[in-house]
Amino acid sequence: MKTFLLLLYYLFATYLPMEPVPGYKFYYKIRFLIVKRLLKKCGKSVVVKNKCYFGNGDRLSVGSFSELGQNARIVGPVTLGDYVMMGPDVYIMGVTHDVSDLSKPMVVDTKNRSIQKEVKIGNDVWIGTRTVIMPGVEIGDHSIIGAGAVVTKSFPPYSIIGGVPARLIKKR
Repeated sequence: MKTFLLLLYYLFATYLPMEPVPGYKFYYKIRFLIVKRLLKKCGKSVVVKNKCYFGNGDRLSVGSFSELGQNARIVGPVTLGDYVMMGPDVYIMGVTHDVSDLSKPMVVDTKNRSIQKEVKIGNDVWIGTRTVIMPGVEIGDHSIIGAGAVVTKSFPPYSIIGGVPARLIKKR
């Protein structure tokens, strides 16, 4: 059944239109009904925009009233809280590679030595367009991540962060 749902999602549902196309709420509902059966955990009223990639879904948990942005790519163990907003083209990576063995070329060595580092995004977080969130990062509740940020470290609640690499701009 899961294989069928993955095919249905990636070959059909991911291409359904989104807002402002008339009937977009119906298309969101179709994606939600499929995705909630694929994810490790899926809260209520989750919006999945088109062309969102999350592998087979078994390492992604999404809280209620959250949104997976258009063209988002979410890989590895990732937990999103409730009321998370996400702009388009967001990358969240919960997997990295062990590159400590200098005796082998990285292209050979990393294929068999991936390291999972869970990413945790708190409740009521806004993730701006084209943000990249690296493995092991935790973002506190009520935070805002500015567009184009590359987040390489964790931030406490109520943070407004941005830049490359991301830094604390101010507190909310």
